[in-house]
Amino acid sequence: MPDQHSTNNVMIDVSDRDFQQTVIERSYQVPVVVDFWAPWCAPCRMIGPVLERLVQEANGGWILAKLNVDHNQQTAGRYGIQGIPAVKGFRDGRVVAEFVGAQPEPNIRRFIDQLVPSAADQLAKQGQQLESSGNLVQAEATYRQALRENANHAGALLGLGRVLFTQDSFDEALAALQRVPFGRPERHEAESLIAKVNFRREADLSGGEVEARRRLAANPDDLQARLDLAGAMAAKGSYREALEGLLEVVRRDRADFRDQARRAMLAIFSVLGDESPLTQEYRPQLAMLLF
Repeated sequence: MPDQHSTNNVMIDVSDRDFQQTVIERSYQVPVVVDFWAPWCAPCRMIGPVLERLVQEANGGWILAKLNVDHNQQTAGRYGIQGIPAVKGFRDGRVVAEFVGAQPEPNIRRFIDQLVPSAADQLAKQGQQLESSGNLVQAEATYRQALRENANHAGALLGLGRVLFTQDSFDEALAALQRVPFGRPERHEAESLIAKVNFRREADLSGGEVEARRRLAANPDDLQARLDLAGAMAAKGSYREALEGLLEVVRRDRADFRDQARRAMLAIFSVLGDESPLTQEYRPQLAMLLF
């Protein structure tokens, strides 16, 4: 196979030495398809021209990197290459699509479609950049535009929910966040935000921190007031005080209030994450009281 790729900005030869920079780092800017091949491999000679033609058609939408496995066994070993041709698509530093063996062109085109960001992907990324820069109004509009392209786009749903939550549009935020598909990595952050939205909504309905403290001062045995105060504390991010209050409700009650406090504590753990020192401190205390 002729060594023509190094002079073409969409077709390049890569090696063990430059794989990290040329493939991994570059994949954060544009998808990179790596063709693991060898000169003696007949199926490689079948799909190589197809990949080369498709990358030219894409006009810079993705990069084709050719790696000769005979000369670059370290990288081939790292990615578990046992049969060739092996084709792996990299995006944001990781493999997101792959196939092994000669494939008909329609299959290869479907593989490329999985890899190249869609219009919704690109809009969601723009929305995130606008959000990070503090332009929430434009970020919201861009996320909504992404959802017009793909109504179930997880990143756009999460971003829209996040922006709406920041703007105190809790009902709309909750509607967007609940639509983030299960099984997607974005769902974990969505669950955390759903818990935060619920804390804020419940705090508003119960009258907030000042009203809860007034009721509790008037009657220290008012468990509903303790729940409301804990919810208000969680809504403002004072999670330790919230957890202490909820733990006290669990200690004092054996019925409905206990279950509400338990569920609220689990929601806070979801917001904080398993690695949080507060989660690691209060989860065992809750377990001891329950069991």
